[in-house]
Amino acid sequence: MAIVDFRITRFQFARDRVIGDSQVRTDDVHLAALELIDAAGRVGLGFMQSLFAPLPAEAELTRIFAVEIWPGLEGQEAGALAHRVTRPRGGNQRRSTIPVEEALQHAVWDLFAKQVGLPLWQLLGGRRSKVRAYASGLDFHLADDAFQALFAHAASEGFTAFKIKVGHAEVERDLHRLDLLAKAVGPDRTVMIDANEAWSPKQTIANLELFRRAGHPIFWMEDPILRSDIDGLRLLRGTAGETLINSGEYLDVSGKRALLQAGGADMLNVHGHVTDVMRIGWFAAELGVPVTLGNTFLEVGVNMALALPEVEWLEYSYQNFEHLVEQPYDIRDGFIHGSTAPGHGLVLSEDARAAWRRPNVLERSALGDAPPQYRLSGVL
Repeated sequence: MAIVDFRITRFQFARDRVIGDSQVRTDDVHLAALELIDAAGRVGLGFMQSLFAPLPAEAELTRIFAVEIWPGLEGQEAGALAHRVTRPRGGNQRRSTIPVEEALQHAVWDLFAKQVGLPLWQLLGGRRSKVRAYASGLDFHLADDAFQALFAHAASEGFTAFKIKVGHAEVERDLHRLDLLAKAVGPDRTVMIDANEAWSPKQTIANLELFRRAGHPIFWMEDPILRSDIDGLRLLRGTAGETLINSGEYLDVSGKRALLQAGGADMLNVHGHVTDVMRIGWFAAELGVPVTLGNTFLEVGVNMALALPEVEWLEYSYQNFEHLVEQPYDIRDGFIHGSTAPGHGLVLSEDARAAWRRPNVLERSALGDAPPQYRLSGVL
């Protein structure tokens, strides 16, 4: 059934904590919900985000979408759009003026799955209904006490795997955080680290050896060096022992393919674009390379994780977006469960639309307190 209308709702609010890594930090949320509506009134939902700067006002978001995107959607079938392959040539290879690409994929696939009456993970070919999750703090800028409180809470919720941000100018600070993590979550744990390209290959080898000597075995290192240094990534794969090299986060599909073909990853890190994730995930499966689902908005990536054969892990980062939807995904005992409802399972909350919609751009001082974080209530 054809797509006949769309709606954009703009949100802006303060975060409940500073999030970031060795390269970036942010303490505000700038996002908008995109809803695509078919002739039967079914709605496909996606979210667009701007990490550092406010999105334009809602009226301007709507105007840009109507001019740049809507002519290619109006009257189209969601299923056809989900599967369509276009020729990437010339001016067709360009980003929209607004960061709508991922939101568009989520909304189209959500609507398609609703039209055929299947949960998205089943439509994509999934048979299992849950995947193991790891707790990720986005914690580089947190004070030590807040860092420990966050991960102790994650352990209390049943997580047994934890990823922390490293890459400080003084490696002793990274080692200190690993010590704090061990105290917060106990000895029976799986530990991952993410340097966000802060190190060189030789630094990485030396730092990993330092952590091991201090009693901190590392399950994987994520993006320790520059994304373009495939020779360095291959070197690390050969020298890191049991520690796996998790890379590819910052590369597009073509870059990820080149990385895999060059042998630069023990594990491939992917994110939220449904079609792109499935394409590269199938290719990784042909090569026998495990895939990890990094942060996706409200963990919508669980649908791809459940459908791809090489996915063992999905990231959960306590980003405080659950209030935006009627029912977030169920996370229990270190696993995240796919929704049984048709579509990807997330529906925009009308209470959130009423309470947190911000049609116009607000100054930072006008944002007020952050929304309550129910999964971290009383922790930070």
